Amino acid sequence: MSPSQAGLPAPHPEERSAPTAAGALVDTHGRVATDLRVSLTDRCNLRCSYCMPAEGLDWLPGEEVLTDDEVVRLIRIGVEDLGIREVRFTGGEPLLRRGLPGIVAATKALRPSPEVSLTTNALGLERTADALAAAGLDRVNVSLDTARPDTFATITRRGRFEDVVAGMAAAQEAGLRPVKVNAVLLRGVNDDQAAELLAWCLERDYALRFIEQMPLDAQHDWHRGEMVTAEEILAQLESAYTLTPAVEPRGSAPAELFVVDGGPATVGVIGSVTRPFCGDCDRVRLTADGQVRNCLFAREESDLRASLRGGASDAEIAERWRAAMWVKRPGHGIDDPTFLQPARPMSAIGG
Repeated sequence: MSPSQAGLPAPHPEERSAPTAAGALVDTHGRVATDLRVSLTDRCNLRCSYCMPAEGLDWLPGEEVLTDDEVVRLIRIGVEDLGIREVRFTGGEPLLRRGLPGIVAATKALRPSPEVSLTTNALGLERTADALAAAGLDRVNVSLDTARPDTFATITRRGRFEDVVAGMAAAQEAGLRPVKVNAVLLRGVNDDQAAELLAWCLERDYALRFIEQMPLDAQHDWHRGEMVTAEEILAQLESAYTLTPAVEPRGSAPAELFVVDGGPATVGVIGSVTRPFCGDCDRVRLTADGQVRNCLFAREESDLRASLRGGASDAEIAERWRAAMWVKRPGHGIDDPTFLQPARPMSAIGG
């Protein structure tokens, strides 16, 4: 029975040329996706100015969000049939998902067992770190743009800095190491705090990564001319530290790593806009409502939720997933005059 006969969505016309034999998530440019980012919710308890407006957004209706069992089934298909080796849970804020420990445990129990991590704002991590570690979570990435409580309140519109700090410490104590910190510098807000934040992270043995601000805000207020570039970030850091390129190859990792003052600590800079790494990308994303996105900046999605709920077999879902990846574009195209920002903001896509 064909997907259309089963009441499932028909493949996009471009998807029909994709290979249908069992295998990895390969695209026409030879890249292989092994790193799956799974958004568990589009909801968040912060209101970061570069992500969403102060009043928040219209959240997905509950019935549109994948159930815990549906999430685990798709991850299982990814791991067992499609070669996924790393799973990162994202949001919104994934700690708002009540079933998170169970989803982590079920994911870690798959064979081959993937590396399982979490990107979080760390609110609530103080009370959940032990349970997540017991479930098998390997590590956490914490979004934190400043070491100053007042600047934190300005950026996030919430006075929760100490809660974040407590959550990070709890994660480290629970063995979720290394605790990685993702930071975005905003012009006129915290763009003079790069070296200060690095010092704060070095003191606590956190691994800091700076990320160029990307055009993924709900307000569509991003302007390239206002973005703090990787070059500017490095210049700030080098005014206070001696940085040398890390010896190990970057590979598909988004961050360029630099050894700080001879090591062993490193700092990373992710130049998503000015130093794109699309040619080595190994990531694929699954939104909270079951859509596959083959690129963070993709404007097309493939609906796996309809396949799940329409009675598709694992093999049919895997085939549709491979077809979605086959047509991945060579790059994000931000420098192209025809570039259009994705309709969904980062909070709805998942990082």
